[in-house]
Formats: sequence, structure tokens, C-alpha cells
Amino acid sequence: MDSFSYYYVSNNPEIAKFIRYNPVWYRYLSRDPNRINELEKEAKKFYGKTFPQKVEKLNNQMQMVSMLIQFAGAMKD
Repeated sequence: MDSFSYYYVSNNPEIAKFIRYNPVWYRYLSRDPNRINELEKEAKKFYGKTFPQKVEKLNNQMQMVSMLIQFAGAMKD
């Protein structure tokens, strides 16, 4: 791995953890250091930080709150 890639990974703990879970990325970065952007995208998918994943998580939380409100209303009756 070149020095820039090593520095980038060592300063981003989430990226380092992702690489430890997916060691094939050591090989990818050693062969082509320009794949850092691709690595970031894959790590965001892995950790659920993409916009669609955040929207889905928010939607699930809203459904849970709605169900709790309905349950509280049913218990009140």
C-alpha cells in the first residue's frame, strides 16, 4: 500500500475497521491506490450511511412511533 493510502486508512478508523472485515481491500489498494473513492462508497454501504439507507431507517423509526401511538390509543380505550 502506498504512503497516501496508508495515511488515509490510519486516520479514518471506520475505513480501517471496514478493511479489517474485508481484507481483499488491502490487495486492491496495493495494486491501485486510486480506488480510495470506491473504498469509501463500499464502506458507506457497509455501515448504512448512504442516503437511501438513512431514509429507510428514518421510515422504519416513524412506523415504530406510529405503532406505539396506536397501541397507546388502544390501551386508553
